Amino acid sequence: MIGFSARKVLAGLAILLLFGATAAFSAPAGHAPDLAAGYSLAPQQTQAPASSATPSAQSQANQAKAEVKAYTLPPDLYRKAVNYSRAQYILYFVDFVWGVVVLLLVLAWRLAPKYRDWAEGATKFRFLQAVIFTPILLLTIDVLELPTGIYGHWLSRSYGISVQSWGSWAWDWTKGEIVSFVIGIILVWVLYAVIRRSPRRWWFYFWLAALPILFFVIFVSPLVIAPLFNKFEPLQTKDPALVVALEKVVHRAGMNIPPQRMFWMNESSKGNDLNAYVTGMGASKRVVVWDTTIAKMTVPETMFVFGHEMGHYVLGHVYQGLIFGAVLLFVLLYLGFRGMLWALSRWSGRWGIRGTDDWASLPVLLLWFAILGFLASPAANTFSRHIEHQADQYGLEVTHGLIPHSRQVAAQAFQILGEVDLSDPNPNPFIKVWLFSHPPLTERVHFALTYDPWSKGKAPEFVKSH
Repeated sequence: MIGFSARKVLAGLAILLLFGATAAFSAPAGHAPDLAAGYSLAPQQTQAPASSATPSAQSQANQAKAEVKAYTLPPDLYRKAVNYSRAQYILYFVDFVWGVVVLLLVLAWRLAPKYRDWAEGATKFRFLQAVIFTPILLLTIDVLELPTGIYGHWLSRSYGISVQSWGSWAWDWTKGEIVSFVIGIILVWVLYAVIRRSPRRWWFYFWLAALPILFFVIFVSPLVIAPLFNKFEPLQTKDPALVVALEKVVHRAGMNIPPQRMFWMNESSKGNDLNAYVTGMGASKRVVVWDTTIAKMTVPETMFVFGHEMGHYVLGHVYQGLIFGAVLLFVLLYLGFRGMLWALSRWSGRWGIRGTDDWASLPVLLLWFAILGFLASPAANTFSRHIEHQADQYGLEVTHGLIPHSRQVAAQAFQILGEVDLSDPNPNPFIKVWLFSHPPLTERVHFALTYDPWSKGKAPEFVKSH
């Protein structure tokens, strides 16, 4: 995993919107927003599945299952999950602190003014200056931040979560840098053009200018960016029998999610974690199921997972997330504006920064975004846990009566998720509030087993007819 990085802080402007555009089924340990600290506690798994498993094969492999009454782990796996989770929690906060230290060092060493002088000496055109300045600065910061990223990947490999080689990891890091340079150049160029035109209102005008750019990034991400890192294929061609089962869920919901919007992703070549998610917007919106999920879960369990993802699709969580992210971005930009003015009024001379419209002021703004984003993590994750709980509820409602023992099937899906992802069985309340983008699995299993409006003669909230 790539840890806290300047490109992620800058991309945090986009991530605050992407936050609502990629709602994952799994990640019970929580995904911290990239703007907050750039580190995601991703779902994990303890052994590599066969990526070629078919629904019938994995169904036979999961025939004999004990009834799930609560999310529990055997002693050895419990200790492993607790140790891994604690290491991840510590890394999350260390990652943030180290990222702040790196930005302070960049300011103290006056690296940004040096890069600014290079850019201004090379050309008088502002856009070309952005093309020179932005990648050099971001690459410098990201290289300095590599230790926590390297340790994070080592940690996931040592616990059997990742199977990705160091060479492959480094190549993904490199591709991520290139993508961030392209997005960063555009955002930084627009940002400083707005600052030069309106020194006191730039935060508002940049917010207005950034929204269409970021919406475009969200739209093209599943089409252009995601395929750079993983292999995607139509689910219809990889597992037609599963598509038939999933279409039953779509029909039950009265929705129109054609097979063309269902995709298979090859995760097993890099990791053992389980996941499924809905991403994109408009014509690029799609549901993605990882091959590891298909290999580890039965068809009914995968149908529940799909029902959860369809809940995001049906309940408008993508657009709710975009609105939430846009509002949060508005607040952070204003506070970042105030914070940058305060910092430059005190230390601009020491840092060699001419003013807010100086390219060299970018590390100051990144520093404020990092701190403010970190402090905004509880709010962002509280919102995320809310929509994930709604998606769990929708999944239970849409599969009720469609698959036998649907509540037990959902509980078993969560149990599998916890076992293979080493999910913390009993997270500290503070950790839950600060880091968890999904409800803890203990809560999700309990809800799955106890949510039963039908036996009480009540109508379900989201799926009205059966």
